[in-house]
Amino acid sequence: MTHRYAIGVGANLGDRAATFAWAAALIQADGDIAIAAQSAAIRSAPMGGPSVQEWFLNAVWILATGLGPHSLLHRLQAIETACGRARTVRWGPRLLDLDLLARADGLRVASPVLTLPHPGLGERAFVVEPLTELIQSRAWPA
Repeated sequence: MTHRYAIGVGANLGDRAATFAWAAALIQADGDIAIAAQSAAIRSAPMGGPSVQEWFLNAVWILATGLGPHSLLHRLQAIETACGRARTVRWGPRLLDLDLLARADGLRVASPVLTLPHPGLGERAFVVEPLTELIQSRAWPA
């Protein structure tokens, strides 16, 4: 069975567009995940963390995969690491951030490592705006 997941994609270090392209290639490399849709990328101010940071480039991607949510989370975290992400400062600068936001069928998960839908989903303009674009294009259920 194939599931559709919305993920938030963000970066505020390095060549953000190149990092997004690299992450997209890595996500699809094994053939068991496809990027079904991508929003336009937007710039957004950092939320929390150190007061002096570069602005983020953010987007939402829709992934189609048979993976369950925990397996997908593990894969996304491995891709963040492969792209140079180091988790040193909470809400600090990062080369890549891949956040699992929701599953299209409304699956709810509350585990020590994953909460679906993402608890901040409706509070972050850098997620709401790109996700709204995908809803309007019918790439994601309303």
